[in-house]
Amino acid sequence: MARGPLYQQNYKPQFSGHETFPLRYGWLKKCFDRVSQTEDEPANKSLCWGDDAIAVFGVGKNMVASIRHWATVAGVIEESAGTNRVTTTALGKLLFGPDGVDPYLENPNSLWLIHWKLATDWKKKTTWYWAFSNYSAVTFERDKFIERLQSEWPSSAKATIKNDVACFLNTYAGQPVSGKGGRDDSLESPLAELGLIKHVSRRDEYRFVRGQKNTLGDGVFICALLEFWQEFSPASSTLSFEAIAHEPGSPGRIFLLDENDVADRLFRLDALTDNDLRWSETAGLKQVIRNPDLEFDSALDFVRNDFKSSDDREAA
Repeated sequence: MARGPLYQQNYKPQFSGHETFPLRYGWLKKCFDRVSQTEDEPANKSLCWGDDAIAVFGVGKNMVASIRHWATVAGVIEESAGTNRVTTTALGKLLFGPDGVDPYLENPNSLWLIHWKLATDWKKKTTWYWAFSNYSAVTFERDKFIERLQSEWPSSAKATIKNDVACFLNTYAGQPVSGKGGRDDSLESPLAELGLIKHVSRRDEYRFVRGQKNTLGDGVFICALLEFWQEFSPASSTLSFEAIAHEPGSPGRIFLLDENDVADRLFRLDALTDNDLRWSETAGLKQVIRNPDLEFDSALDFVRNDFKSSDDREAA
């Protein structure tokens, strides 16, 4: 039985917003900078997305809309409903602010964070969430993937779903090399660096790459764990291994981790969080116990350790 937020009654799928453009290098920083420059104004939405945006961003109107979409779903900026305000977020400031840890997305942990935000945004990114959380196949053909989505939400236009799937695949796997062109398109999306989806032998066949993710930092994993916990069971002081590894929207599903890698990371929680999160296997019950004083809002604090560790390795 299908489960998770996509299968709630009255759920409205979203297969648009990106204007068919996958996320590209430089877009998130460019958008963050524009919002940061204007957010002291009382109503800065028109300053960010009005007629001047074409000149500011140096792209066409549709691409401006795409940049806005990606920066919003990546959690770099936010627009409060019913207002004319656009503001930067804590994540945006962490990465791209004056003291940003990775303004040019050179550290893979930044990409893992962005992937986490996209693939858990079930309200705006139906294909992303469904692909990583609900789709069970390891290998798949593009057309059959589209057909499955169409069967889940038959009232959605097939052309819209087809465009969304094309954007999804170009975001993670890029364009396959052909004799007619080079690899420019395949290099446009930074998330392709994560290697989560690969082309198989045929042009329209792909596979999800499940298993150990050596570039995924423990801090990003802990951040994801806390954000999932807040969404899945915020009132509970414990979270089961099964939920962390297999529930829709969980770190295990979104990062395509196998059970052994999830377990290895959970074993380290005590030391990494100063016992604010503890792994327990009492009476055969495998779970994580959360210190009630640990706020979910502190999730991003753990991410900084991943970038500090990278800086220390480079200095050595």
